[in-house]
Amino acid sequence: MRTVLVIDDNPAVGAALELLFSLHDIRTRLATTPHQGLALLAREPVDLVIADMNFRTDTTSGDEGAALFRSIRADQADLPVILLTAWTHLESAVLLIKAGAADYVAKPWDNDKLLATVENLLELSETLKERGRLQLERRRRRERLDAQFDLRGVVYESASMGAAVELACRVARAAVPVLITGPNGSGKECIAAIVHANSTVREGPFVAINCGALPAELIEAELFGAEAGAFTGANRTRSGRFELADGGTLFLDEIGNLPLSGQVKLLRVLETGRFEPLGSSRTRGARVRVISATNADLAAMIRDGRFREDLYYRLNVIEIALPALAERTEDILPLAEHFLGTELQLSNDARAALLHHAWPGNVRELRNSIERAKLLARDRTVQVQDLNLPPPRVGEGPAGSRDGDALSKEIIEASLRAAGGNVSRAAQRLGLSRQALYRRMERFGLRA
Repeated sequence: MRTVLVIDDNPAVGAALELLFSLHDIRTRLATTPHQGLALLAREPVDLVIADMNFRTDTTSGDEGAALFRSIRADQADLPVILLTAWTHLESAVLLIKAGAADYVAKPWDNDKLLATVENLLELSETLKERGRLQLERRRRRERLDAQFDLRGVVYESASMGAAVELACRVARAAVPVLITGPNGSGKECIAAIVHANSTVREGPFVAINCGALPAELIEAELFGAEAGAFTGANRTRSGRFELADGGTLFLDEIGNLPLSGQVKLLRVLETGRFEPLGSSRTRGARVRVISATNADLAAMIRDGRFREDLYYRLNVIEIALPALAERTEDILPLAEHFLGTELQLSNDARAALLHHAWPGNVRELRNSIERAKLLARDRTVQVQDLNLPPPRVGEGPAGSRDGDALSKEIIEASLRAAGGNVSRAAQRLGLSRQALYRRMERFGLRA
């Protein structure tokens, strides 16, 4: 049940608030001194505190309330606190709001306004707890994966990338082809490396070839090898990637660029493990785990007659789909900090710029941007200008959003996710006070 702790030396105040909250399914715990309140917080879970600013009849300074607030904040940094007093001093209110107080309410209070504030903060608190629970669950799953598998140092925070990594680990030991789909630069080769590192052929070679980076007339020679004189410029016999990957894994990136003639030969290798180099009539064999990847719509290519359907089903025994970086914004800052290393740090403006950008080039673009910034940074801090990111178009936020308010909203959401739901850490990342972040969250209807 939602619980509010009221710390006030006047029993009538506690009784009135207890009655008000009981009508709305909110449990109230009461304390008449700061010592009692802190003791209760130490032994019971509480979702919100309403604390008086003055506890002695001979003082109106608010110093006692300020000291109490600092004690609460020291022990529970994200516990919302509403300050309640009959002696409202604007300067004191501003200082405590900057320090992270959720609100400052004068006596006598307006029941409806106070209740609305309490409901909003309780809902926010519950959402933060749920987010924290999910973050903890993801962290524990990551720890279990780390203990059982070789993750090749992959960096991620998002649930979607976590699911892809977990699937890669689960299918690694099965001797079946894997198809990794996703946009360019999203990390497909990283996932392929994880599959290989945890497979039964992990002691063998990991050989990669980008089928989109070679002329069509050379792809077959690269894959299957060629005898001297098999084509113009073939002055010597060369081994193909299948032969080089024997006993290990062959990663075929951009498989959609493989010409139809090469597709026929690849299908035969997958079915029989046998192939002939170009210009040779001698059949050779290779024991190879094949992992392929593409950013193309292979189903559409099949309909257009540009990709063989039988090959598609051979390659796509297991599919691992990777989302674009713009769809997993929780990963942006962790990846940026990983590429940055420990010698440099990101300024708050640089963090915001990274979260603003839509990253059409995905992780590869992010890495390139950080590598450039490392060369330009001064005083061990990367500033926004060092990143050389194009300014967003008017009204455009992450992932091409055209909603003017969505820009700030999505940045706040991404910061909260990257901070594991911890409002204080998210505020620090954005260069805001905790209360300023709460106000923006309320403005956009965010509960975490």
